[in-house]
Amino acid sequence: MNVIERESHAVMQTYGRTPVEFVSGEGSWLTDSEGKRYLDCLTGLAVVSVGHANPAVASAVADQMATLVHVSNFFYTEPMVELAERLNRLSGLDRVFFANCGATANEAAIKLARRWGQRRRGTECHEVLSLLDSFHGRTLATLAATGQETKQAVFRPLPPGFSQVPRGDIEALEARVGPGTAAVMIETTQGEGGVVPLDTAYLAEVRRLCDEREVLLIVDDVQTGVGRTGSWFSWQQLGFEPDIATTAKALANGLPLGVAMAREDVATAFEKGDHATTFGGGPVVCRAALAVLDEIEGRDLLTNTTERSQQFRDELTSLDGVTEVRGRGLLLAAVLETDRASEVAARCLDEGLVVNAVQPDAIRFAPPLTISPDEVTTAVSRLGAALR
Repeated sequence: MNVIERESHAVMQTYGRTPVEFVSGEGSWLTDSEGKRYLDCLTGLAVVSVGHANPAVASAVADQMATLVHVSNFFYTEPMVELAERLNRLSGLDRVFFANCGATANEAAIKLARRWGQRRRGTECHEVLSLLDSFHGRTLATLAATGQETKQAVFRPLPPGFSQVPRGDIEALEARVGPGTAAVMIETTQGEGGVVPLDTAYLAEVRRLCDEREVLLIVDDVQTGVGRTGSWFSWQQLGFEPDIATTAKALANGLPLGVAMAREDVATAFEKGDHATTFGGGPVVCRAALAVLDEIEGRDLLTNTTERSQQFRDELTSLDGVTEVRGRGLLLAAVLETDRASEVAARCLDEGLVVNAVQPDAIRFAPPLTISPDEVTTAVSRLGAALR
């Protein structure tokens, strides 16, 4: 039996996999088991930010693997502390909690917000408000925070203390914030909701409302952080600051690492024993993340992200069948004239281009931040062939 047949017997069938087995990658490119090469404009869902088999990341990981792989969080390691210091400087926040992925980073953020609310107003202050069409994870708590009924339905009853309002409607949010509200949780660009950027004026109003009502603002930067939108963190180009923020996907270039970050006065709501994880902040993943940050900074990939984003927009809008390009930085969606995105994404794979249908009418692009001008043109050309 081949890998696909073996998987069907050995693995829980929770994914609608595409029948391709990838065996290697380099930079923006993947190679399958038949030797066919694909331009990767999805990067494991906005994860492989500095390219496949990045030499600097591989070297850092190999060195750390041969030195020290794991100790419990009862002890100190240099890579963890160095990465925390670096993230604090880059984000403008003060303290971090290391998690394993985006969902567990968001779990930490939710627990921190509830702990903070308890200290200020007692146990009744625990509600987290979020937005319809949002996505915050698949644990029970983060699923409860997610504003997508189709993902929630089969797992009800979900934990209480979560509700959603329409995105962009500040009056609806204002009506829902009350004495029991601990935090408002948002994505600045809703990734799984269709790559929909929230308006800067609306974001400013959310920040104002949180300040006026004395509730926390949590930014879920899991998909949009670590350079993806052209700044280190998405809010830094949008004119406001969060009280708590999370990021994960791109941080360690494919190794499992997430973080929750917070202002000093919020972070101190956590006391010893309030939250923990076995693997969060391990030496290997932290060394990988430090190498990623070095690559982004040393190769000026924030500038490349901004320039390639504009190139994508210019070239995608010239294609017949594309009505709009939305998103920020290198998290973009090509909106199609018809609800045929799944069919188009499958045709893209035939053309040697990896993208996905993030909505029935939208194709998501999330290439590595290292993508070159020629590779952008190749990607758009292959989408055009798929559309034809």
